[in-house]
Amino acid sequence: MANLLPDGIDAEGFIVTVPDRPLQTEFQGVVEDVVTTLTSRFAPLLDGLYLYGSVAHGRARPGLSDLDLSLVLRASASTDDSAALENLRCALQARHPEVSKIDFDLGTRAEVLAPRNRLAWGYWLRHECRWLWGEDLSARFERLRPSRAIALAVNGDFEPALTAYARRIADADDRAASLRLQREASRKLIRSTSVLRTDSDLDWPKTLDAHAALLRRHHPSMAASMRFFLAQALEPTAPAEVFVARLEEFSAWMARETAARSDTGQAPVR
Repeated sequence: MANLLPDGIDAEGFIVTVPDRPLQTEFQGVVEDVVTTLTSRFAPLLDGLYLYGSVAHGRARPGLSDLDLSLVLRASASTDDSAALENLRCALQARHPEVSKIDFDLGTRAEVLAPRNRLAWGYWLRHECRWLWGEDLSARFERLRPSRAIALAVNGDFEPALTAYARRIADADDRAASLRLQREASRKLIRSTSVLRTDSDLDWPKTLDAHAALLRRHHPSMAASMRFFLAQALEPTAPAEVFVARLEEFSAWMARETAARSDTGQAPVR
C-alpha cells in the first residue's frame, strides 16, 4: 500500500507550491484583463504581479470566489498612485461578475527581499502565489518545510486584523456590506488558527476545512466555534452584533493561547 503524504506536503517533506496548470476557463478572462490593465497603466510602478487564493489553486467557484493578487512595487506607492490603483481595482471588479471581489495586496521589492521577511514574503511568493508578470521573485527563495514560525510570520497579525474587522462590521452602513466583511473576517480567522499549530504537526493546511480540522485536533472544545465560522466563511447569515461578539471572543481566546505558547519558549517571529 502506498504511503499517504501529510496534507499540503510533497514527497520530500516540503510545503507544496501552486500547481503549474492552466487556469479554470471561467477565470482566464478576468485574470488577463487585470494583468493587461494594470501593466498598461502602472508598468513603471510595478515590479511583479502574482495570483493567489482559490483561482490560483484551481478551486474557485464562479460568482462566489474572490480574485486575489499580490502587487510587488518598485517603490512605495504615492498617495496619488494608491488612489489610482484603488479606482482601477473597483472598475475591474465592477466589470467582472464572475468573481465576487478583486483584492490587491501591496508590497515593495525591498520589503519582499529583506532577509527578515524570508518566512513571510519568501514563503508567500514561493508557496502560495502563481507568478503572472514581471520578474519572478519567488525563484529567489528556497522551498520551506512546515513550521509554526512560518504561521506566525504570515498570520501573527491576527489580533489587530480581527479587531479592525469587528469595528468595520459594527460600523457598516448596510447589511450587504456587513455580510461581505463577515465572510472576509471568518476566512482570516480560520487561516490565522495556524499560529496554534505545533512543530510536531507534519501537515500544512491549504483549505479552510483543513485549517479547521487542524485546530479541532488540538482544541476539540473549539469545534462548535469552528463550525460557526466555516459557515460564515461560505455564506454569512449571522446578525452583525452576534458575529462581532463571537469574533471578539474567539480572537481573545487565540491571543491568550498564543501568549501562553510564547511564555513556554515558542516565541513569535515578529
